[in-house]
Amino acid sequence: MAAANLVRSAFSGLLRKSTTYRTPVVCRLSTVALQQKYHTVKTAVTLYNNKYLQNGSQKVDVRHYSAGPPLSLELIEQRVLLVLKLYDKICAEKLNVNCHFMTDLGLDSLDHVEIIMAMEDEFGFEIPDGDAERLVRPKDIIQYIADKEDIYE
Repeated sequence: MAAANLVRSAFSGLLRKSTTYRTPVVCRLSTVALQQKYHTVKTAVTLYNNKYLQNGSQKVDVRHYSAGPPLSLELIEQRVLLVLKLYDKICAEKLNVNCHFMTDLGLDSLDHVEIIMAMEDEFGFEIPDGDAERLVRPKDIIQYIADKEDIYE
């Protein structure tokens, strides 16, 4: 409402004083007033709804995640084996919990890195390189994730 009054008063004052710059100045003042009004509303919406964070002049969506499903050793094993079965260089018939990635499945070090990255994506945390070198069997990955998530059975 205040922005509309500002535009009206600027427009009426310019009509009386000048005829040469009337239109461009009024358009510029009304644009500034509307931008100020929009900024005020945007800030209020940001603070009230908590849907957006202001990062300079950009709006960034905020994601709210719920807690993950409760994990058990069986669920971790199923998810690890599913990720490994979906990897195109692993034969699903040869895959079991105790097979070695390099000797039994014929994978190389690059494939091992890709498997570790797939596990990081699946379980939502990063595995340090020092720990990743020791994870050469699905059983090792299952135990590592269970230890990381504090799952004991």
